[in-house]
Amino acid sequence: MKLHGFNLSGHSHRAQLFLSLLGVDAEVLQVDLPKGVHKTPEFLKNNRFGQVPVLEDDGLFISDSNAILVYLAKKYGKTDWLPEDAKGAAAVQRWLSVAAGQIAFGPAAARLVTVFGAKFNAEEVITRAHAILKIIDAELTGRDWIAADRPTIADVALYSYISSAPEGNVDLSGYKAVTAWLKRVEGLKGFVAFPKTAAGLNAA
Repeated sequence: MKLHGFNLSGHSHRAQLFLSLLGVDAEVLQVDLPKGVHKTPEFLKNNRFGQVPVLEDDGLFISDSNAILVYLAKKYGKTDWLPEDAKGAAAVQRWLSVAAGQIAFGPAAARLVTVFGAKFNAEEVITRAHAILKIIDAELTGRDWIAADRPTIADVALYSYISSAPEGNVDLSGYKAVTAWLKRVEGLKGFVAFPKTAAGLNAA
């Protein structure tokens, strides 16, 4: 099994993190995004969207980080990470949608401005980041995990870009439940850290 990703991509990190949490021995290959390798015909053959990560498993190519999380949970029968019952599955899916929506257009976008020079309106995306962080902080108040009484792929999907939010000038210090949750994720067996950059609030 191979994971084609990029070390500064939170989407790639969430896939790598889950592989490690499951104890799956996968080869992690770095795609040279600055050189545009993800837009070459060879790469687009396996992912027409030209994005990372892509999971390669015995000739099968799975793209989209959240789809990879679902694939791995299903492949290895990890119903603790992805519940099979209707209520549990819906609870997880709700937060996968948040990861692909408000997180992507909030803290992830804010980080794209400072780390990669993306042309977003910094004030606007930082405001979006705080809006979703307030909701998540409220959800986590009084509970350990976002979707169940144990960690699920919802926690994995949310972790990378929330943990790196300070790189996009999004201050996490006011979100006590969120910061406690980040530490719980980081305490899981098999946790692998998302590489940090000296950007935003980390620049000092």
